[in-house]
Amino acid sequence: MTTPQTISSIHAAFDKKLLSPVELTQDYLRAAKASAHNAYLTICEERAIGQAKEADRILAKEGRVPRGTYPLLGIPLGIKDVLTIDGVRTTCGSRILENYVPPYTATAVERLESAGAVSLGKLNMDEFAMGSSNENSAFGPVLHPTHPDRVPGGSSGGSATAVKAGLCVAALGTDTGGSVRLPAHYCGIVGMKPTYGRVSRYGLVAFASSLDQVGPMTASVEDAARLLDVMSGGDPKDSTSSPNAKENYLQALGRKPDWKKIRIGIPKEYFVGGLAPDVEKTIQNALKWFESQGATLTEVSLPHTSYAVAVYYIVAVSEASSNLARFDGVRFGVRLEKAQNSENLVEFYKHVRSLFGPEVKRRIILGTFALSSGYYDAYYRRACQVRRLIKNDFDEAFRKVDVIVSPVSPTTAFKRGEKINDPLKMYLEDIFTIPVNLAGLPALSLPCGEGDQGLPVGLHMIGPQFGDAEILSLAHAFERRS
Repeated sequence: MTTPQTISSIHAAFDKKLLSPVELTQDYLRAAKASAHNAYLTICEERAIGQAKEADRILAKEGRVPRGTYPLLGIPLGIKDVLTIDGVRTTCGSRILENYVPPYTATAVERLESAGAVSLGKLNMDEFAMGSSNENSAFGPVLHPTHPDRVPGGSSGGSATAVKAGLCVAALGTDTGGSVRLPAHYCGIVGMKPTYGRVSRYGLVAFASSLDQVGPMTASVEDAARLLDVMSGGDPKDSTSSPNAKENYLQALGRKPDWKKIRIGIPKEYFVGGLAPDVEKTIQNALKWFESQGATLTEVSLPHTSYAVAVYYIVAVSEASSNLARFDGVRFGVRLEKAQNSENLVEFYKHVRSLFGPEVKRRIILGTFALSSGYYDAYYRRACQVRRLIKNDFDEAFRKVDVIVSPVSPTTAFKRGEKINDPLKMYLEDIFTIPVNLAGLPALSLPCGEGDQGLPVGLHMIGPQFGDAEILSLAHAFERRS
């Protein structure tokens, strides 16, 4: 039989004894090993088979999948290599952590495994989650799942490719400025960035602590809801996780939208020059569908959008400069032989930190400059003030509408090597996703069609703070359109 691709279909196959967790896990492990996509950095075969055998034992005891106790029983997942797993190498796509094995597991991963999920391995990514194309990994670029001459998007490109190419059922990514939604758009899958604080960041190696958020990357909206159901909720190990009561996201999908009451905001600043005609046409077709159901389309303004990229690349690099200071070869990081033979501490640090790639070095230097004496007020402080104005724009818009819909990116997946030497062009790929992170809002990308060259186009749905269930419900309705 063909391997099922969604969680519900896999569990149905388990119930009918058409498939076992061990058989399914072995299928995915074989696919991961044989793949030329470079999506996996580490395959956890022994761990995965052990978890699958435990799932087999539970199935034999219960007779069918106990969905209330183990909602992800036997489901093979891929984990972005920026999330720790006890005893499993975690590189963050960097040579400086090439041999790092953490002694603890990220809360998000721990909760998924406790729900019965199987961790197949760690997925490739831009080094320390810094990039929009997945060309910045120290272990080589990830290939696009259907168009190998194109980028899969970053930094969670390994996660997006693995899901689309059938190398796992679902995956975890992280989103700092669009790093879940952009790869989902480029590869044609569902990628969700939850409200900041909705999912614990414990065990996530930080890039920019006030922006990073763990999110599901899946083949369907329903699967995204299933993963978020399990992962979300407060965590005493993460002071930034929200104490708000958990919602039942899967249950939210069963609520039929009252279309006549739904107001969809169209941000005029997102439909401007530079937006590829095929992307705009595909998004407009999706908007017409919502309108045909009875939803009201309303133009809204997010006037500080033009400052978002500049604000992000001050706030994010400043936080990165601080967070990455720990990778010095003393507390964390590889100790090179030439570093150990250094005559002084400065030379030691130079040798160790030379292992960072060019994009990481660029951001550390920019962040250190922005935080330096005499420049802090002019750059970082002012960026934080404008960040507040960006959030105010969204707050004002959500007084008029229930959800905001826009493109994910101005273009479809571009060719490998096309923008790697032009950081500004690369950074502008995130122009529509960055404001969401600055405001701490939930958003997702879901496939809504194809561009002129058959490349996927994602629909960007943005909700108010803790409006995760609402955007999942609307996305599910759109996904199931006839």
